[in-house]
Amino acid sequence: MPVQSVPFAVVLSRPAVRLAGWLVAAALLGLAGPAVAQTPPTHAAPAQAPATKPAPAQAVPAAPAPAAPAPSAQTPTPKAAAQAAPQAVPGFWDPRRRPDRPDLSRLTVIRFLTETDYPPFNFTGPDGNPAGFNVDLARSLCDEIKVTCTIQMRRFETLVDALATNRGDAIIASMAVTPQLRTKVDFTDPYYRAPARFVSRRDNVMPEIRPEYLEGKKVGVIAGTSHEAYLKAMFTDAEIHSYPNDDALRAALRRGEVDFIFGDAISLAFWINGTDSAECCAFSGGPFVESRYFGEGVGIAVRKGNDLLRQSLNWALFRLWEKGRFTDLWLRYFSISPF
Repeated sequence: MPVQSVPFAVVLSRPAVRLAGWLVAAALLGLAGPAVAQTPPTHAAPAQAPATKPAPAQAVPAAPAPAAPAPSAQTPTPKAAAQAAPQAVPGFWDPRRRPDRPDLSRLTVIRFLTETDYPPFNFTGPDGNPAGFNVDLARSLCDEIKVTCTIQMRRFETLVDALATNRGDAIIASMAVTPQLRTKVDFTDPYYRAPARFVSRRDNVMPEIRPEYLEGKKVGVIAGTSHEAYLKAMFTDAEIHSYPNDDALRAALRRGEVDFIFGDAISLAFWINGTDSAECCAFSGGPFVESRYFGEGVGIAVRKGNDLLRQSLNWALFRLWEKGRFTDLWLRYFSISPF
C-alpha cells in the first residue's frame, strides 16, 4: 500500500515487486487509466508494466476519525473547497462478474507468508505476533473460506523462494503484479494499488491538475524513480526538480522551493496526516493510475498452477468486498484517503 523511492532502473528488482482500482463510495476503479487521469476509470484491462513500491509508512494503524459535530451557530460550516472528500476504498471487483464458488472442501490449511516490517501493511504487533492490514486480510479470507490458516513473517526478498520450496502456500505482502513475477508465481485478482498524486502547500491547492496547468511550475520528485520518468514524459512544460530522498523532497515543499511534489499517494497520505508535515500541505488534483508507470496492482501470490487456491482466494476476496468487510478493514487502517 509507503517514501523511499528507488531508482527507475531498479524498479523491476526488489522494490518493484511491491506496490503500495479504487472505489469512491460504490464506484469501481478499473485496472488502468489514461496517462493523466484525475479520477479512476470505470473498467479497463490491465497493461503490463513496471511497478513501484512505496516505503513503509511511519505510522501505526489508525482508527477511523470520530464524526465531526453538526454545524451550528457556534460552529461555522467550512467552505466547500475545504471540505474533506469522501474516503476512498480500493476495489477491483465488478458486481456483475461474480466468481464461481470453487470446491473449498479440498483446502485443509493455507500457510500465508508475509513480510516482517512494512507498516501499516505488515509489522510485528505489541504481542510479538504478525499484525497489519495484509495480516488481518489474510485472517478474514481464512474465515470466509472456513479453513485453518497460519501466518509466517519473513524478509521480503526471501518470500518467492519460500513459496517455491513449499514453505508456504500464498504470499500476502503488498507484492506488485509484474510481468517478471508472473513467470515465477500466479496472482489473484488485485486487491489494492498505489496511485501517484501531487501535493502542494495548503494555500496553493488545485482541484484538478493537467500538464498545461503546470507550465512553468516547479515540481519536486525523487530522482531516478518511475514518478520522475512519468513527469518527464507527460509534464514536459513543468520545471522538474529532483531530490535524493523523501526528507529532502518534502522539506523543499515546506520551504516553498517547489510548488508541488509528486510521488506515491499512500506514503504521502500518511505524511500529510502526520506530525512531520506540520499541517503544511494537502493533495492537489486526483490520482494518476497509468499502469505502465505505476503498476498493475497488488495481488496475493500462489505457486504456479495452484488454481484451486488462487480461485478460492479470488472467491473469498469478492465475498469480503461484497459484504463490506474489506471496506471496514481498509478504513480501520487508513484514516486519510490516498485518492
